[in-house]
Amino acid sequence: SYKSLKAALEGGIGALATASGQFAETLTVSGDYFPVLGVGAQRGRLLTPYRIWIHSPKLAAALETIGTFLNKKSSLSEREVELVICIIANHWKGEYVWTVHTRTCVELGIPRSVFDAIRPGREPELHDERERTVYDLTKVAMAPGAGPDEVFERAERLLGRHGIAEVLALLGYYSSVAMAVKLHRAPVPA
Repeated sequence: SYKSLKAALEGGIGALATASGQFAETLTVSGDYFPVLGVGAQRGRLLTPYRIWIHSPKLAAALETIGTFLNKKSSLSEREVELVICIIANHWKGEYVWTVHTRTCVELGIPRSVFDAIRPGREPELHDERERTVYDLTKVAMAPGAGPDEVFERAERLLGRHGIAEVLALLGYYSSVAMAVKLHRAPVPA
């Protein structure tokens, strides 16, 4: 029920943490024992989407590996990663993800005007060639059809095939994040 999901988001899964702040070694979910240490340990805390995904322990573990790679080990810069996250959050109207990650982008030096343009669907002014390429590739990937060759060729030249793959994985991963926290009504940070 919504009530039980809300309780889990607001700390009902707090049983995962011991008094010292370390994650418990196992959690029983649907009769399965799940090693929680692996999920929280990579990032040092159990992030909001994992409080939702933890109900499918194997999924939570797999997504933690993907999410940590995309956020910490990707070939994309932190600004590029965060820009992709904001674009897909806006696409899904995932207010939690939009709020958290636009703040991060602004802290990283991306002008607020970029997000003021993205929000209503206008083209933002991006002066960094890689960031412009990430934006264009993201928009092409989210639209019907394969898109213009020029965008793919520019992305291949500037980001490499590995960078293109990472942008696409970010779109998929953060689509899941945005939808999960929206569907489960995670409170939007003030």
